[in-house]
Amino acid sequence: MVTKQFSGSAEDADVTRADSLAREIFSDVANKWALLIIEAVGERTLRFSELRDEVEGISHKMLTQNLRMLERNGLVERKVYPTVPPRVEYTLTEPGRALRVTIDGMCGWTQKYLGHIESSRHRFDT
Repeated sequence: MVTKQFSGSAEDADVTRADSLAREIFSDVANKWALLIIEAVGERTLRFSELRDEVEGISHKMLTQNLRMLERNGLVERKVYPTVPPRVEYTLTEPGRALRVTIDGMCGWTQKYLGHIESSRHRFDT
């Protein structure tokens, strides 16, 4: 996978620029599955099957792809135990836990404004 390289410039961190590294990272982690996986792991360590059970509706393929992306971006740590069958566990790293604070805020915002949003949708659609 080809990725942009961090040069230390302000442009790298500018999410409004189409060619910024920050936008690439933002695109990776700001999808519904990644957000739900980070929220599900929380402060715990979970096995793949436990994660699949926690994130209702996610397919095996999407869970695998998102876990790999989160691991690549340093947000999730994957630990493999040499057993038969192999046991694999996932834990949030420090940057992953920091991102979870933002996700928790988004979850709180959703709960607080759910009724308002639903009313607005109903008015718009009629």
